[in-house]
Amino acid sequence: MEETFVPFRGIRNDLRGRLSCYKQDWTGGFRAGFRILAPTTYIFFASAIPVISFGEQLERETDGVLTAVQTLSSTALCGIIHSILGGQPLLILGVAEPTVIMYTFMFNFAKNRPELGSKLFLAWTAWVCMWTAILLFLLAILGACSIINRFTRLAGELFGLLIAMLFMQEAIKGLVEEFRIPERENPKSIQFQPSWRFANGMFALVLSFGLLLTSLKSRKARSWRYGSGSLRGFIADYGVPLMVLIWSAISYIPAGSGSVPKEIPRRLFSPNPWSPGAYENWTVVKDMLNVPVLYIIGAFIPATMIAVLYYFDHSVASQLAQQKEFNLRKPPSFHYDLLLLGFMVIICGLIGIPPANGVIPQSPMHTRSLATLKHQLLRNRLVAAARKCMRNNASLGQVYGSMQEAYQHMQTPLIYQEPSAQGLKELKDSTVQMASSMGNINAPVDETVFDVEKEIDDLLPVEVKEQRLSNLLQAIIVGACVGAMPFLKKIPTSVLWGYFAFMAVESLPGNQFWERILLLFTAPSRRYKVLEEYHATFVETVPFKMTAAFTVFQTVYLLVCFGITWIPIAGVLFPLMIMLLVPVRQYILPKFFKGAHLQDLDASEYEEAPAVSFNLATEREMSRAASFADDGEILDGVMTRSRGEIRHVCSPKVTSSTTTPSKEFTCIQSPLFSDKIYSPRLSELRVGQSPRNSGKGEFSQRTGQTKPSSLGKHG
Repeated sequence: MEETFVPFRGIRNDLRGRLSCYKQDWTGGFRAGFRILAPTTYIFFASAIPVISFGEQLERETDGVLTAVQTLSSTALCGIIHSILGGQPLLILGVAEPTVIMYTFMFNFAKNRPELGSKLFLAWTAWVCMWTAILLFLLAILGACSIINRFTRLAGELFGLLIAMLFMQEAIKGLVEEFRIPERENPKSIQFQPSWRFANGMFALVLSFGLLLTSLKSRKARSWRYGSGSLRGFIADYGVPLMVLIWSAISYIPAGSGSVPKEIPRRLFSPNPWSPGAYENWTVVKDMLNVPVLYIIGAFIPATMIAVLYYFDHSVASQLAQQKEFNLRKPPSFHYDLLLLGFMVIICGLIGIPPANGVIPQSPMHTRSLATLKHQLLRNRLVAAARKCMRNNASLGQVYGSMQEAYQHMQTPLIYQEPSAQGLKELKDSTVQMASSMGNINAPVDETVFDVEKEIDDLLPVEVKEQRLSNLLQAIIVGACVGAMPFLKKIPTSVLWGYFAFMAVESLPGNQFWERILLLFTAPSRRYKVLEEYHATFVETVPFKMTAAFTVFQTVYLLVCFGITWIPIAGVLFPLMIMLLVPVRQYILPKFFKGAHLQDLDASEYEEAPAVSFNLATEREMSRAASFADDGEILDGVMTRSRGEIRHVCSPKVTSSTTTPSKEFTCIQSPLFSDKIYSPRLSELRVGQSPRNSGKGEFSQRTGQTKPSSLGKHG
């Protein structure tokens, strides 16, 4: 993204870039056919269930003024608008936990003011939304989103972990409340007797942990030993929503005995949208002029906090949805999307519902779920090219050469530019080098020694089917949940708390901050195992003592931000703490850490493939080929880790009966440490053999000498 602060330039650039591919955003989605349903269903549950839980929380915190009806309506309305008019269709919008915190603080402030009270609370928040929108307009027009380039991994991953902590906090608080008597309930009711309250709480623990554990297990179904590929793929794609249905059904087992009160376990409580009084907030605009002028002006204070929060949350969610690891080809749209968010905030304020904004971790989850669409098309083309080459008794090097040519053919740019020298080349070189240590790679190969489909699955870079249809469909289904409220009220609240915990745990893998925390608790004698797996640059280049110091600082800062959310009224300041990380990173941390260490700790990337320019003609060709793709596991094509980085695995089948080494390569090195995959600072760091086997450390290709790894250093 170009860093520009010229008024309107950022918005103009965003519109120019996205309008050029707007038509293909729709045609590409429709041509994907039924395959689009898997990511749509996955992201719908990831979006709707937290929103329902937030509605349950708001219902308690605002004395019933706001409920799940309002949170679902906001998520659906903003999602539909953004999927049609927004710039970045991969961005998922929803009512988030920070918004719930803000509205809770504002309600507690308003209800204690006789001039406002709960009656004018929504009218006052409408003025807050008006001020918020004005500030968002100014930020978008003046190009404030250019600063997002300065939000490094430090701020983004800290904010992501903070959101995960808020998710887990809500899950724990909800489970604790299962043992207590809810507010506005008759404590003399039979279900609130001590014995039944304890039974309700224990059953809630069973339902919550049951959902959490089975959902996490189902997400790994593709690696199961049992079942067909299509069955395992179906469970991995739709397992989480199935677990919600299964554990909701299990919750009715005690009621069947007749001796357990039907109110156990507790279920979602929310008025139906057609119930008397449920639609009063939709006409809140008529009460806006009844708000005292002093409070209209004072609404600017919380609006400033909300604008900062939305600016950061919306931009970071969009940034995480289009990380370099995803290799997106279409242009970003930060400035225009922030402008559109301002209009949506106004609409939500005028109809008395909490605004929705870009959410984490749903946005990057959406991008990851769409990666399979491109993968299937590339996979089919490369498999055909490899098999055709093998039928002509080609060698392993020639097979990979043909796959590289097919890959480049499908990546031909729209306008002339220098051909990419990367793509599959590094993966080919690394794997062939590994195979050359086993024998003569110039000998002809067939599928008995070279598993074409498996190797291509392992070697293909991540690419994403960028389209708008999945975002639109999930938003429409969320809106349908408003009319389905009588059915949603059959879901136990404990199942929602379990899903909150699942969302928190699901967002942790791939967060380098979390991985460094785990590294701190790894025994020194076991740290070599980190080197034997896929790992970030800092593991090899930064002394352990510096890594520990940086992680401790980040952890303390995270706990401060989390603690601020517990402070009444002042808790709205936590977005400012996140914004403060920009000058802290730029001016303070360099005084305590070396520049090279900061570069790897805060700017290092996982292995990635190069992004390719958007090609409208190629997109159409690949979409037409979708009908010829094999019907297999819907989301089983992308062999990646949680962040989206590429997984490279050499097939153990590549062998030969001779021992003549290849003349094409002069040295052998593991594909895990390829030259162009990791940071350029690792060009001198080569792991010749595992510390477990030799204990001699790393091999420097430049010097030809063994050098020790920084992993075990303490200074």
